[in-house]
Amino acid sequence: MREIPTSLDPTVVAEIDRRLRALTIDHAVRIPWAIESGSRAWGFPSPDSDYDCRFIFVRGRERYLDLWPSRDVLDTPLDATFDVNGWDLAKVIKLIAKGNATAIEWLRSPIVYSGDAAFRDALLSFAGHVVERGAIGRHYLHVARRQQAGRPTLKRFFYVLRPAIALRWLAVHPDEAVPPMDLPTLLQESSVPRSVHDAASDLIAAKAVTRELGTGDAPTILHRFVGDEMLAAEHFETAMPQKDPQEVREFANRFFTSCIS
Repeated sequence: MREIPTSLDPTVVAEIDRRLRALTIDHAVRIPWAIESGSRAWGFPSPDSDYDCRFIFVRGRERYLDLWPSRDVLDTPLDATFDVNGWDLAKVIKLIAKGNATAIEWLRSPIVYSGDAAFRDALLSFAGHVVERGAIGRHYLHVARRQQAGRPTLKRFFYVLRPAIALRWLAVHPDEAVPPMDLPTLLQESSVPRSVHDAASDLIAAKAVTRELGTGDAPTILHRFVGDEMLAAEHFETAMPQKDPQEVREFANRFFTSCIS
């Protein structure tokens, strides 16, 4: 599958495609999932946003039996436009089993450079089976706090707002643990007040046409919303695991073996 919006620079997309092909050849791997992450996939890009391609790669079965395993990260030279790197499937599975939301988000990106839908769906199903809501909630709560600790800018505020709305999404979807990746979908699916939705949409629109939003402040209504959602999510800090860790590890092992068979 391939989902590339017309807003992406076709020259840049072609170079990302070239880099991905080169990685498969140079490292003898296959890449069943390659997506865009960062502000473009999160739904609030600026005109000068770089491209953050992330991918999952799989080695031949025999390579996983090597006494001296290869690196579990592959990347290409980083510059002002391109940030292309990926993780080995084994790394991704272990991270998901630990409740790493970043690895799960890659599976829900709205921008797909190349992908095997069945591979993606299998990983999402695996995540749904093993992930702890408490771990995901803590992830987004800690991301929001970490961003709040930095120098206040409108750009940084987006990195607080998205996890805050992800926390709201978890609150209104009590039986699910894998929120959408992009901010517009989170807004749509989180039953936020219309005033919050409109203020966030206006801020997204402003960022889309401004190369640098500067150090101005976000609307008071959004600051209040963020504070309320983070306070309501404090319970994730003490949430106890609901799944048996040993059973999760065994399930992860079986799933990994099925992927490389």
